[in-house]
Amino acid sequence: MNRDDAQHPTDAPELLRDVHARLLPVDAFTPELAGAMRYARVVADGLVFAYALDGPTGVRILTDHDVERAGLQELGRAGYANLMRVPVEYARVPGREGARLHSLYGDSHFVASKALFLSEVARQVTGEPLPEAGALVVVPGRHNLVYHPIGDGSVVDALNTLAEYALGAHADGPGGLSPRVYWWHDGQLTSLTVIDEESRTVSVQPPPRLLALMKGLVGLDRAGRLATPATADAPDVDRLTHTTAESIGRFARDPAGLGEAFGSALALAHAHCADDPDAGSIDTWEAWATAVQLGSALFAGAQPQECQLGEDLVRQLPETPAEPPADVRAWLDALYVAIVCRQHERIGRLCRVPMARLREDDSVDEYVLHWADTLRTYFSRGPMDDVVEKLLATMETSRPEALTHAPKDFVNRVDYQPVALFHRLVAGDQEAFAKALAEALAEHGGYWDGSGAPRARLALGPLAMASLAYDRGFPVDPKQPYLPAYLLNRERIETIPDAGVPA
Repeated sequence: MNRDDAQHPTDAPELLRDVHARLLPVDAFTPELAGAMRYARVVADGLVFAYALDGPTGVRILTDHDVERAGLQELGRAGYANLMRVPVEYARVPGREGARLHSLYGDSHFVASKALFLSEVARQVTGEPLPEAGALVVVPGRHNLVYHPIGDGSVVDALNTLAEYALGAHADGPGGLSPRVYWWHDGQLTSLTVIDEESRTVSVQPPPRLLALMKGLVGLDRAGRLATPATADAPDVDRLTHTTAESIGRFARDPAGLGEAFGSALALAHAHCADDPDAGSIDTWEAWATAVQLGSALFAGAQPQECQLGEDLVRQLPETPAEPPADVRAWLDALYVAIVCRQHERIGRLCRVPMARLREDDSVDEYVLHWADTLRTYFSRGPMDDVVEKLLATMETSRPEALTHAPKDFVNRVDYQPVALFHRLVAGDQEAFAKALAEALAEHGGYWDGSGAPRARLALGPLAMASLAYDRGFPVDPKQPYLPAYLLNRERIETIPDAGVPA
């Protein structure tokens, strides 16, 4: 509530002792109030930043006279410190499809205002900072806020859940603040909600930067490439085996399911390395062989062939047309497993997949496309000058400031490591390659620390590059973590029937 500052003056020490940063709804500002609060500013659609005094008899919004009396910078420091001390209740709220939602609520009029400093608030209540991409947040009323850290593919479900909640809670709760969903990023709030007053409709429209990030996270998460709470538990190999077998069986009825079957087979090949880290057993090899067969068929097509998943578990893969999907990361995985298993004919067929088709994938950063083009050129025996030019383009576009789709931590610690190794490989620098390989494996272990995800079990990209280096005579130590020794040194590798391309 407000009161006449001239009749009820407050001295500077009292102002600094009780001032709090405060979010207010834009529609609460009458022309008279706005004229008395020229210091206040709109921080996002529907929200105004101001200062308020939390006194013994109520809350008073500060005027320009108060600001002059105490000093704007001094009020800023005190308002932030006091807001951070406001007590809140905290709860994790389950969202759709496993989306993580964090709810803060309490009796104070300032709970929702904590959204101004959400990164520090998140650290206070959870012990963890927000991801670099920030968070989705809603402040439907002054007594609560709910946020979702943007770190995995559940961001789409979280956005829909928060949008629905914000509309309902704003309409029903006391002290209404905003019905919008906001993106908190780098200390700024951006409204994702578009309200058309004329048609009385509400929609959610992420800006291009956030939309690109959401697409990237969904793609990475669905393929199990991100270390998230959802990937903490170790996979069941028997379950994955039967899932892969069922996926292959469904392919005869639903050709669109081959990508799912390849993803399942690839997860199975990784998962076997949990109990068999050197890849010495026949079951492990059969899982890798199946991943090779499915990956090659997915992108280059194949004639009918058998996929062996166990002594009594054989599935027939029917003739597959060469209709490569626009999925450049799956193409890289298919190429990596073909390299590891020394499938030179299949490598050649994969590298004949048109680059134009792979470029249709709009869920990846530019460096991923350059990396695929680099490998295509290399294995197609293109001029080394072209290989180097494309490798340099890969390195340049993988800089942090150029990334739009993938989390920087994932890029730096996992996705870029094969590029760094390939750089040393084509340069012929054996010492630098050995050092880069050790670093890549350490980064892999650090990124996946504590995760039971299949991809935590081995470093696929570095393994592929190490296999190339081993075959070129580099002294690659097979006794390193995340590098199955019997795949690296070819001792487990057996013949994989090559059905060839469809007639």
